[in-house]
Formats: sequence, structure tokens, C-alpha cells
Amino acid sequence: MREPFARTVAIPHYDEVVRRAIFDACRWSTQRGDGPTLAPFALVLPRQTWRWLATTAEALACEATSAEQELLSRPDLHRELGLPIALQRVLADVSKLPTAGPVRFMRFDFHPTVEGLRITEGNLDVCGGFIESAGVAPMVAEQIDGVTSPADPALALAEAIRGAAGEHARVGLMHLSIFTEDRQVVSYLARRMAAVGLEPSPFHVGALGLVGDLLVAGPSRVPLDFVFRFFPSEWLPRLSRRSGWPRLLTAGATPVANPGWAVLSQSKRFPLVFGELSTALPTWRALLPETRTPTSSVLGDDWVLKPALGHEGYLVSVAGVGSRRRRERLCARAVARPDRWVMQRRFVSCAIDTPFGPRHVCVGVFIVNGRAAGAYARAATRPLIDDGAQDVIVLVEEGA
Repeated sequence: MREPFARTVAIPHYDEVVRRAIFDACRWSTQRGDGPTLAPFALVLPRQTWRWLATTAEALACEATSAEQELLSRPDLHRELGLPIALQRVLADVSKLPTAGPVRFMRFDFHPTVEGLRITEGNLDVCGGFIESAGVAPMVAEQIDGVTSPADPALALAEAIRGAAGEHARVGLMHLSIFTEDRQVVSYLARRMAAVGLEPSPFHVGALGLVGDLLVAGPSRVPLDFVFRFFPSEWLPRLSRRSGWPRLLTAGATPVANPGWAVLSQSKRFPLVFGELSTALPTWRALLPETRTPTSSVLGDDWVLKPALGHEGYLVSVAGVGSRRRRERLCARAVARPDRWVMQRRFVSCAIDTPFGPRHVCVGVFIVNGRAAGAYARAATRPLIDDGAQDVIVLVEEGA
């Protein structure tokens, strides 16, 4: 991939896009602190760059799902992945585990570095960005000549679920309804599912239940034909066993996207078991930085510290980003419980120029059932993409 990574362009009618996103795409969270959650610029990829990203993300997905199948038969490795004990116990009963999930969605985030595009992990359990990629990107593309949105992951997901569950299937969208960011995602996806002939039914995680072998939701205990899970697997043990949450990991009568055992490759300790697997993972090995279990002797400033199971940069520590005291505190926690943490060799992030100053970005490529299905990005003023980063619309140059 020899072309420039990307260019940026200011969104011409930004306020109009924000307003339309609220009403047409359920994007209700518009501010975080004093700043907007949606960046006022778009990232425009050369078509050849998008093709490389799409092909590479598909290869990562294929390798990961193959590795997961092997890991399902290797419960001896689940502790090494840092999984909660309750999940390990459910996953240990191989006889109850499915051989594959009927619908699978994921996202891989690519970071521009001095050594080229790199990844640090995969978002294979639960991932966001559907609204920006599917709902808002076409609004922005209308305002800029010579570009288009790469694809529509919400449509791809809805059609995949319809193919698996059948038309008019009742699809429960499981989420934490107390969080606007989660509620807006499932509300938008519910609209898109209804548009392809499904019957979406969003519900709070606490409303999950089990009747016989069927998952149900709500006070009326309505049986579900399919469950879309927008709730991390490692949090499932927080639910009551009466909710039937283990059925989200095992081969119950109600199919689930994503299957709960996606946490096997979601763990940031996933690279630590590569040597124990027969599955070849050449794309992962080529793009991941060196990964180790934290030890007191090697926790220098050239290492990034992360919890094994975390989201949106939670508790990630990069030397020089944030206070030294916070880093020392997190390093002490990691050394005390190294099985719950991981450290990765730090790469040099390349900031890109935008109309609003330089930004560090990562481009997330969506995969639905093995095929690239869209993209969105996040941007920050510092070399750490966390929950304070802005969402960025990704577009692709038109052409062959």
C-alpha cells in the first residue's frame, strides 16, 4: 500500500449533519464535555487504501474465527486469556458449545504508524460505530464531490440476521438501556432491522430470561427468535443465573449474535496463546506489536499497559499521556495481577493533518459474516484513542 494513507476535509454543513443525525439516525449524544462527539471533518481514503483495509480485515476475521474454534476445545488456555472464572466454567463444557455462530459482526481498528498501518487488538465481541458508518456517512458524502461511503454495516447485519432467523423473526436487542450511547445504537439498528422485515424488540439486559431452552425478554416473557447482544461477554456473570445468560455462550435454542464465546479472541491476551494453537495467524502476527504479560522488570516507557478485557481505552496507560502517578498506580495493579493485564510494545503513532489541527486516528473496518461492511474512525489530539476521542466519518474516493 504505497499511496498516502488518507486526506481530511471539513464537513461543509456540519450543523445540518448533526441535526439530521439526531432525527434520522438516532445519534442523540452530540456533546462530551465542552466538545462535540462528531468531528467536524471527514477522513477520505484513496480507493486502493480502502481495498487494502477491507482485504486485511477480512483476513484477520478469518484467522480469528478459526482460532476461536480451536480455543473452544482448549479450556486449559481460557485462564491465560484472563476470562472471569464464571465464563471459564461455562466454556469448559465443550459438549454444550456450538461449532459456529449464525451471524458474526466485528471491527478491526487500524492505526497509522511510522511502520505503516498496525492493529493492537480486535473488537470481536461487541463493537460500536454503526450509526456513524451506516447512518451519518451518506449524509456527509452528499455534501462532498467525488466521494462515497464505503458500505453499510447496519444493512449487512440486518440482512444476515434475516437470513439466519427468517423474515418477521422477533429479534431481541440486548443492551444497557441506562446509557444513551448504547440505547441510540440499538434504536438505530432496530429501525434498520424493521426495514428488512424483522420484528426488533430492544430490551434492557436485566429483562433477559429463560423459559425451557428459549431465551425470552420483558415482563411478558415473550420468546425471542434471535438475540443481538450489545453487552460485553465478560459482564454476563453479573446477571442472575435465572436470566439464562449461559445460553448466550452455549448452543441453546435461540441463536445469538455475537456468540458469547467471542470473548476468547476479544481478550487482549489473545496473542499470548498464539504459540499454543495450530491455527496459523499470519496477518495478526504481522500487524500486532509485541505482546507480553506484565512484569516489574520490563514495564518501561516503551510499553503500553492495558487490561485484558476493557473497552474504549479504559485503564490504558501510555507513558507521557496522562499523569505519571496514574501510570505508576496502574503498573502496580498489573504487576500484582498480571493475569488480568497485558503490555504491548509501543508504536509511534503518525498524526494526520486536519482543518482543525493534527489528530491521531484509528480507522475501524466492520466485518459481517466474514466480509468487509463499512468503516468509521476515531480521532484524538494525543496518541491514545479512548472514550474521549471524537467519532470521524470515513469516506472513499470514487473511481475504479
